[in-house]
Amino acid sequence: MKYIYGILPLFILAILLFSSKSLAQNGKKDEVRLSPKAEIKQQVGLTDVQILYGRPGVKGRTIWGKLVPYDAVWRAGANEATKITFSTDVTIEGKKLKKGSYSFFTIPGKKEWTLIFNKVADQWGAFEYNESQDALRIKVKTEKGSWQEWLAYTITKVSDNSAVIRLEWEKLKIPFKVDVK
Repeated sequence: MKYIYGILPLFILAILLFSSKSLAQNGKKDEVRLSPKAEIKQQVGLTDVQILYGRPGVKGRTIWGKLVPYDAVWRAGANEATKITFSTDVTIEGKKLKKGSYSFFTIPGKKEWTLIFNKVADQWGAFEYNESQDALRIKVKTEKGSWQEWLAYTITKVSDNSAVIRLEWEKLKIPFKVDVK
């Protein structure tokens, strides 16, 4: 009996230490991202296209020209810069781009946008964006769209060797054509 009383406090202490360590690891709630992460993948010809991005919501805000200013570099999503990967060389709106991963930025305008594929694939926002690292810049016209509360990217296959990628948010679509071999 004396033995049990001597071991019992050690046993309780061990349980408490284990429990508190477990609570410290699991008791912290994972934070819900206000702009959840999303991913879209599509095979076009023999090319795998992948886009990783954060999905901000409109949430009653004025988006274009206010939350996302005109004539300034934007990360084309939320949180981390949007990342786009092509498994083979591609042609975007008639201009060649080598296979690889790129951060995807835009410079929004009222009618025309500049799309930027930057060689520094993993960036937070556009805070460290460096134009000298751009692999490709193209200009595209915007399209009017139906209401889209959460930013989304879509990939629509046009043919066996091409697709149109669209950034869609609020009532705006920003399309660009990708051709593969």
